Amino acid sequence: MLLKHRLIIATVTLAIRFIRSTIRWQYLGSDIRPENTPCIISCWHARLLLMPFLLGKWQGPLIISDHKDGELIAAVFAKFDIQASRGSSSKNGAKVLLDVIRQAKQGLSPGITPDGPQGPAEQVKPGIAQISIKSGLPVVPVCYASSRFKRLSSWDKFYIPKPFSKGVVVIGAPLLRIESESIEDFTRRIQQAMDETQTKADIYFQRKKDD
Repeated sequence: MLLKHRLIIATVTLAIRFIRSTIRWQYLGSDIRPENTPCIISCWHARLLLMPFLLGKWQGPLIISDHKDGELIAAVFAKFDIQASRGSSSKNGAKVLLDVIRQAKQGLSPGITPDGPQGPAEQVKPGIAQISIKSGLPVVPVCYASSRFKRLSSWDKFYIPKPFSKGVVVIGAPLLRIESESIEDFTRRIQQAMDETQTKADIYFQRKKDD
């Protein structure tokens, strides 16, 4: 691995440790926890930074793409003993599906960014619905927000909570395919749930300010 990549990994690792240690988090919505109930954690690519550290004792695996950025993300999360499964629901889909099924049988809860690895941002791709159907695991939408944050100029407008702010984690109800429901309809239902979860997170502190 190149020296500059090692420096990136070290810097991001330190930033995660610092940010998560300075924010007090509140939880809203479902009380489901992946370490107790196997499920598929679904979060937007932009909110990936702190997601692995906000769900109890969850240690992955995270499904992370095979491209170069994915390698760096996997290396960062490995510093926190969080497993990564390399691939995506669109590329190497069969490998990812087999990994998810194997992990489900072990009682694990895979994490997926349904708009990754390159977007469009906040648009659910059908891969997560297919994985849920074939693995039998419910999809649980999750989104976090903070009272102060920065958004980068990347394709997903990556979201970075600022240190010493307040945070909220919204966990949606688990979603399973309804009998005879098409993959397209199930995907649309996941999209709606993801949008609702994000909206609840994003307006939480604005509502508090208005009160």
